[in-house]
Amino acid sequence: MVNVKKRSDCPISNSLDIWGDKWSLLIIRDLMFAKQCTYGDFLKSDEKIATNILASRLLTLETNGIITKHDHPDSKAKVLYKLTPKGVDLLPLMMEINLWADKYFTLTEERKAMLEEVQKDKEAFIRTQTVALLNNS
Repeated sequence: MVNVKKRSDCPISNSLDIWGDKWSLLIIRDLMFAKQCTYGDFLKSDEKIATNILASRLLTLETNGIITKHDHPDSKAKVLYKLTPKGVDLLPLMMEINLWADKYFTLTEERKAMLEEVQKDKEAFIRTQTVALLNNS
């Protein structure tokens, strides 16, 4: 693991230093739901991340072992980003954020359907999704 300068001994603070800004969480979200993405895929997201911020966040996530880069099978000019097992371990947290958002925001039908599955059996959903994400790595 990379030695990150810690502001305190608080585990929440330490974790936020790695993945706690909105752009990093959106990159992780995209990789969890799309399984793999190119740089261009991230740029196409509805949130319209700037190229300099995207490059910085990808580097931070890669340096800290949350994502990895792989050769793209169809293009030598592109790379695929994928979650590492450490990144996949953020799935329960991402599900909790989604469940919280479901209480306070209007979600898409697709997202609501996924959350209905989560609420039926959260542990089973997370287990199944974790296996799918790890098999894609």
